[in-house]
Amino acid sequence: MAHHKSAKKRIKTNEKRRLRNKQYLSRVRTAVKNFRLAAASKEIDREKLQAVFRAAQSLLARAQRKKTMPKNTVARKTKRLHLLLKKVSPQ
Repeated sequence: MAHHKSAKKRIKTNEKRRLRNKQYLSRVRTAVKNFRLAAASKEIDREKLQAVFRAAQSLLARAQRKKTMPKNTVARKTKRLHLLLKKVSPQ
């Protein structure tokens, strides 16, 4: 248990940030999963698939800006999703 006032405040702020990061990472994982499911589905058309891809890409980029995810991790995930998009719906 912390005794100093600043240490008690750090405990509170760390917990708030941990919960915020956990929530945000969950949203990112869900968006990526939704894109992969949409790419595997045969009924979805190209425009809807691109919209789902943009939503996932946007969340990944935002996670990078907020420093929730590392830059290279976001780049790798975005690239893999883009490759899947190109594979599923060639131009």
